[in-house]
Order: sequence, then structure tokens, then C-alpha cells
Amino acid sequence: MKEVLVISGKGGTGKTSITAAVAELFDNILLADCDVDAPDLHMLLKPRIIETDIFMGGKFPIIDRDLCIKCGTCREVCGFGAISEDIVVDPLACEGCAVCSWNCPQEAITMIQKEAGRRYYSEVGPGHMVHALLKPGEENSGKLVAEVKKKANAIGEEKSYKLLITDGPPGIGCPVIASLSGVDLAVVVTEPTKSGIHDMERVLATAKHFKTPVKVVINKADLNEENTQALREGLAEKDIEVMAEVPYSRKFTEALREAKTIVEYAPESEESRAVRKIAEAIGEFAGIGLKEKG
Repeated sequence: MKEVLVISGKGGTGKTSITAAVAELFDNILLADCDVDAPDLHMLLKPRIIETDIFMGGKFPIIDRDLCIKCGTCREVCGFGAISEDIVVDPLACEGCAVCSWNCPQEAITMIQKEAGRRYYSEVGPGHMVHALLKPGEENSGKLVAEVKKKANAIGEEKSYKLLITDGPPGIGCPVIASLSGVDLAVVVTEPTKSGIHDMERVLATAKHFKTPVKVVINKADLNEENTQALREGLAEKDIEVMAEVPYSRKFTEALREAKTIVEYAPESEESRAVRKIAEAIGEFAGIGLKEKG
């Protein structure tokens, strides 16, 4: 199974809209959403959940009220101000460091693992999808990404999928690094803006560090011709292929308002033709064809 990871370096480039649209052009592929902090691929692909797994994150202090004498030691040693005057732990402020438990003279505080999120295995139109959601304020997003990829690889082997398309998280942090593990090709979606180009350079450097082959999609390509030309020239110097240039269009926004991909909403549009070009390149890379039109 070939894994193609779609990343962007920053939010707002249209990465997920393009990923979902590309997926709609295939039959019988596997998908994964590794943006576990703010997943949105499911909004367009409308998954039917088959299986749910609880993801256990860091530890949280539980205070035994029968043993606690409210001496305030835990509150004094807490460096995050997470314990109130009446000795109640604020779950959003607590970092799970356990210093309160270590210093409690009554041994009234026990550290327990807590649910930090959930991982899902679902059916979608193009095939199956593995996705997850980390609870607000929780840590270990990189670990949850690894769990998503682990499940996706297991499903891919079980069902003999030839292609896994993964919607990656934005940025270059821990979740992106976890997403890049074992990837056969990274497709970087960028836009011709100063911030888009800057963040593209960062994610290209990250992919290069992990020796991951890279290709680029320029979204909103006609938004700024000068910047687009600079992008073309800069990528050519690096010997990085531009898979497609997708024009700026209100049709994407109109499609999103109806919870549709661009290829569903306007299948014969210039935007859909650009997306089809991306899908054809990915299909050729994985050795599979697109589904028949209609």
C-alpha cells in the first residue's frame, strides 16, 4: 500500500478541501485524517462510524476527600495554579506533573490516566477512513496521530488497499512529524501569499529531513501572479514538481456551504479539472485508476 500525505505548513490553504475532492475521484481507497486537534475531513466525506476506540492520554490527580485534610500543601507546590483554595483541581490548568501527589502528607492524591480523545474507523464513499479527535486542552496529539496511522496500516493490510491518502495537520510540529512517518509521498498544498510561501519552505525542509519525496500543489494560483511565478521558479530550482495549479474560486466556498467537495458541486469546472489532475498523478503513483465518471 502506498501512502500519500497531504500537508500544508499552515492552515487555510485549502488542503482538506483538495484532499476530500481527490478522494471522491477514487473507488476503494483508504483515508486517514491526522489533524486530530481540529479534524474536518469527516465534514465532507460524511463517515459512517464502524468502530470507536478510547485514547488514554496523560494522568490527572484525583483527591480522596476522606483522606484530605485541606492543608493546602498541594496548592502551594502546584506551579500551574491548578488547585483552588477549596482544594479542587482545574482540569484545564492541570499539566499532570504529579507534584501535588508526591508532596501530599496524607497520600490523598492519586494520579490516574484519563480519556484524552477518541479514534474512529468508518465507512466513507471512496472506501474506509480512520480519524480521531483529541479533547480540547489535551496533550499527546503526536501519539494519537501515531495511533491513527497504526490503525490505518492494519486496515490497509487486512483489506488489501493499494492507496492510503492521509490529510495531515498544519504546521511543522509533533503531529506533522508523526504524520510523515513511513510516508511514500508528501503533497504540499500552498498558496501564493508571503505566509503561504514561508510556511511551505518550512514544511519542505521538514520533509527533506525525513527523506520524504515531495510534490507541490499551488492553490488559489491566480490570486497573485507575481508570487505564483516566484513559487514556480523556486520549486524548479529545488527540482520539486508542481502537480497542479488550482485557480482561486468562490465555487469552493459555495461547495463547502453545502457540505460537498468541488468535484461533487461543480464536476466540469476548471477547479475540478485541476483536482482531477492531482488525483490522476496520485493514482499513477499508486498504480490504480480513477473511478468512472457518472
